[in-house]
Amino acid sequence: MLEFSRKTNLLEQSAYRYTLQDVAEPNLYRHLFDYVSIPKVPFNHRVVPMNTPDQIWITDTTFRDGQQACSPFTVDQIVRLFQLLHKLGGPNGLIRQSEFFLYTDKDKQAVNRCMELGYDFPEVTSWIRANEKDFQLVKDMGVRETGILVSCSDYHIFKKMNLNRSQAMQKYLGIVRSALEYDILPRCHFEDITRADFYGFVVPFANELMKLARESGKPIKIRACDTLGYAVSYPGVALPRSVPGIIYGLQHYSEVPSEWLEWHGHNDFYKVVTNAATAWLYGCSGVNCSLLGIGERTGNCPLEAMAVEYASLRGTTDGMDLSVITEIAEYFEAELGHEIPPRTPFVGRYFNATRAGIHADGLLKDEEIYNIFDTARILNRPATVAVDSHSGLAGIAHWLNSFYGLKGEHAVDKRHPVVQAVREAVDRLYQAGRNTVMGDGELEDILQHIDPDFFIAATDHRLRSKRERVDQSC
Repeated sequence: MLEFSRKTNLLEQSAYRYTLQDVAEPNLYRHLFDYVSIPKVPFNHRVVPMNTPDQIWITDTTFRDGQQACSPFTVDQIVRLFQLLHKLGGPNGLIRQSEFFLYTDKDKQAVNRCMELGYDFPEVTSWIRANEKDFQLVKDMGVRETGILVSCSDYHIFKKMNLNRSQAMQKYLGIVRSALEYDILPRCHFEDITRADFYGFVVPFANELMKLARESGKPIKIRACDTLGYAVSYPGVALPRSVPGIIYGLQHYSEVPSEWLEWHGHNDFYKVVTNAATAWLYGCSGVNCSLLGIGERTGNCPLEAMAVEYASLRGTTDGMDLSVITEIAEYFEAELGHEIPPRTPFVGRYFNATRAGIHADGLLKDEEIYNIFDTARILNRPATVAVDSHSGLAGIAHWLNSFYGLKGEHAVDKRHPVVQAVREAVDRLYQAGRNTVMGDGELEDILQHIDPDFFIAATDHRLRSKRERVDQSC
C-alpha cells in the first residue's frame, strides 16, 4: 500500500505494523552480549536518513540520575543549581526541563522551592516507578509531567520483574492511563532500549502508547534510555545498538513526533556525547543530560557538552549564556566539594592550559594558534599555561598575563625582567629535584619576593578585572 508522505513529499510504502511478540524465553542477544567478552558491534549496512527536528533542546537529570552518583545535595544547593540551569538555558529555554525524585521530605521541599521560583524553564518534572503508590506522589505534589520507568529489555522484564512481555506492557499501560486520567503528562522511560527486542516489544509498545495519545488528545513522550551505554552512532549498525535505527524506527513504525522523543545515554564506552548528538540529527528533539555528566557508573551525558554541541550544530547559542558553565564548575568544586578531573573539556582546570614552552610561545603571539575558541569571551575562562620545567620564558609571560589579566600596555613579554627573574627562580626549584607543576599560589609567592611593586600592581589589576566581570554578569 502506498501513501503520500507530507514529511518527504514522496510516495512511500506504508510502514508494517509490528505487534507484540510474547516469547516463552527472553531474548538476551547473547551473540552480542555474552558477558565474558567485550560486547560486539553488529552491522547490517542499512542506512536511515537524517531527519533533524525544527527544534532541539536539552533536559536535565542532575537531581535524579545525577544525584544517585554523589553525596546528596541539600535543598539550598539544589535551588542554586536550578537557578544556574535557568541562567545557562537563557530566555528561550534551551534547557527545557529538569526532573526530580519525590520520595523524601527533602525531595518534596526542593521541588516546592524550585517551583516557587516561577521559571518557565526549566520546567520541574518528576520520576516514578510504574506503580500506583509512586503515582500518588505525583498527584500530591501537583507536578504537570512525570517520567515513568518502563523497562523494555528482556533482561529487565524476565530477569528482574519476573514477568512476560504482555504482562509488562499491560502493567505499563495501566499507569500511563492513570496519568492521563489525572491530566498528568506521562514520559515513558524505555529503560535498556539498546538490549531490547526492538520489533518484538519496543515498537509494539510504542504503538500502543501512540494509540492512547490519539484517543486522549494528549502527548505521551518516550525517552529512549541507553542504560548501559551500549548505543553506537556509526552508519549501518544493526539494532538494538543503533542510535539512528532506534530514533528512525520509533518515528517511522510508531509515528512518534520528534517533540515527544528524548534520548538518555550513559558513558560506559566513551560514546555518550556523540550518541546524544546523533539522536538530535536523526529526529529526536530532546537529549537528557546532567551537570558535569554526573550519574551512575561512568555518568550521564554532560549538559555543558551538549550546550556547546547545540551551538556547533545550530551556529548560534539561541540565548544560552555559556559563561555560566564556568560558574557551575566553580560551584561544584567550591560549594559541593566535587573534584573535577583537571583535563575535562570546558570545565577542568587545565582544559585550555598548555605546558609546552613552544605552545606557550604561540599563545603569547596569538592565542588563536593553540586555543580551541575564545574561551575567555565565551566561557569566561582565559587560556592558561601550567608552569613547570618545560614552560620557558614564554610560559612564564603567558601565566603572568592570563593570571593577572594583563592586556595591551599592561601585558609583559618574555623579554621583561620580571619574567626572566621568575623563570630563573622556577628553574632552580626543578634543578633541586622538584617534579610537579607549579601552583598559582607558589608563583605568586615567587613574584612577591622578586618584585613586590610589580606584584602589588598586578594584584590590583587582577582584582579590578574580576570586579568588572562580576558587574557585567550582573
